[in-house]
Amino acid sequence: MGAIYVGTCSWSEFTEFYPPGLPSNQQIAHYAQRFAIVELNASFYRLMPAHNYAAWARRTPRGFMFDVKPFRQLTWHDRREPPTPDVAATFSASVGPLREAGKLGALTFQFPPWFTRSATNLAYLRTLRDQFPNDPLSVEFRHNSWLRPEALPELQQALSEAHIALGIVDEPQVGSGSIPTVPVVTTPELSVVRFHGRNAAKWYAEVERASDRFDYLYSLEELDEWVPKLASLADQAQQVHVLFNNNVHDYAVTNALQLHERLRLALGSQVVMPTSPALPL
Repeated sequence: MGAIYVGTCSWSEFTEFYPPGLPSNQQIAHYAQRFAIVELNASFYRLMPAHNYAAWARRTPRGFMFDVKPFRQLTWHDRREPPTPDVAATFSASVGPLREAGKLGALTFQFPPWFTRSATNLAYLRTLRDQFPNDPLSVEFRHNSWLRPEALPELQQALSEAHIALGIVDEPQVGSGSIPTVPVVTTPELSVVRFHGRNAAKWYAEVERASDRFDYLYSLEELDEWVPKLASLADQAQQVHVLFNNNVHDYAVTNALQLHERLRLALGSQVVMPTSPALPL
């Protein structure tokens, strides 16, 4: 039976979660009192120096995990600048402090809607294992051509051979830019599940902030639907990372705490609890 980690995508966006006046450099230590994992997405927007990751590693307790979104160039978000080996090497070196501390959970490659299924793009997925030979990896798509019934077997085989987890999502089902929930495990080491909300009206809307697309608070009934699904994934993978990306207001932390409690009651010690936090530095 695999271990289930529950947390949120980002930690700095939750205004009501932190005590008033808490310095921003102490937020991650406070977060780690309630959760054992977080997804770091600031890494998507710029190549950050290694000392940033070292500081976050120091401020979190032993056993805490960071899933990290790679720099946007590595996921083809920058159409003018395709991925290069040098950028991959620079990004890999930057997360070295998390790797050395045993706190690198997974590198989560989230591809854009224009990264559609093709032989060229499938070949690129295969190269990820060569560029990051020893790191847990997952991939998530934003175009449903990858998960259509006729395409899924080839994708599963490619990811399985490369030991890359297929990212599983909960999101609105509205057109080609939304991905169905396909709860399959492609590598026994890892399964990653990300909750984006179900706000169909804003999924394609022009919004002020990207997070506005994820303006959705899951009901307890909707969360309960996931308990047996996550238990099944944990039967097949050594670790299951469950991350809430509905980062509007404090929806993500609210839903993550709710689902964590429901999983704990149903599955007991399979659900990873936070340990005593390290002192902020």
